Amino acid sequence: MFVVPTLLPLDTAVDLALLALVTVLLLLSSLSFAFVIHLCLKSRSAPHLGNFNSLWTVRLLLISSTTLWALVALLRVPFFRRHYLVPFLPSLTQGQQADLCKFHVVLSLGLCEPVFLLTVLFLVNISIKKKDPCRLWALAFVFGACLPLLLLQIVFVFFEPIDLLLPEVFGRSSYISKDESGNDTVLCTYPLMSIIVFGAFGVTFSLCFLLSCWKVMSLVINKGLRTRIYVLASAVLVSLPLEILLLGVSVMWMPDHAVYKGMVFGACLCTLACTVAAEGILVIRPIIDTLAAGGECCRWSPSQRSLREEDRRPQAEEMGVKV
Repeated sequence: MFVVPTLLPLDTAVDLALLALVTVLLLLSSLSFAFVIHLCLKSRSAPHLGNFNSLWTVRLLLISSTTLWALVALLRVPFFRRHYLVPFLPSLTQGQQADLCKFHVVLSLGLCEPVFLLTVLFLVNISIKKKDPCRLWALAFVFGACLPLLLLQIVFVFFEPIDLLLPEVFGRSSYISKDESGNDTVLCTYPLMSIIVFGAFGVTFSLCFLLSCWKVMSLVINKGLRTRIYVLASAVLVSLPLEILLLGVSVMWMPDHAVYKGMVFGACLCTLACTVAAEGILVIRPIIDTLAAGGECCRWSPSQRSLREEDRRPQAEEMGVKV
């Protein structure tokens, strides 16, 4: 006799899909981290690689923000909390799980994603500069630009008087639902106010990123590098608005509804697509090109520059290394 396998409940299937997505992000970040460390070690024995290793701190920041987002995303997965968190913290109450959901919202929409996106913007902008800036300046730019958004998320998520003035959906970061066994389960949600704040940031970032990509495209000659910029710009400028749209529309359904779960999962897929494109184009591929060509890859040759470009001596062609 053939045994027909039973389908997993929808809640469990979505949770496992989210865990798989987190695993992919962690593996990608580990691979990117290994490439950065390998280039750092290689540059010690090959001094000519030093110029191409100057932005290793910024690249590590990009990787770290992705890793932190993936780890924070585990907090919102009931399957993970139930099987891996509660056994180690048996005294974890529903109220404490609700607090974890608040931390998830603040860290994901107020810190991890903004830091990731601002780091991408910084790497694209610096590719057309003559000299690399101080590493502290890079960190100051990213965290300084991210700080207002982080503070707003903290206020709207943790400041209760604001929740009392607005409908529940504007400040709700968690919801208690019944699981398949009839037990209460704390589901993490995205407050509408947090989505609005992140959406405003996303619109501003998209305009700045589009302008930066246009500047780089006006300087890059190499066809392969232009293709990379097109892919990166398309991934970011499509994934980010789509993520914000999915999160915004998801508040029309209750958190235990199948449509809500599907939209939140779709938003996570948008983050995955953006991350894969950014780490692949800004971290992994440039390091591969640098090591393969002995540090001489993707530089503009004098014969490829016009007189005007020779005067300005732009370094946009180092997109193969910096981008």
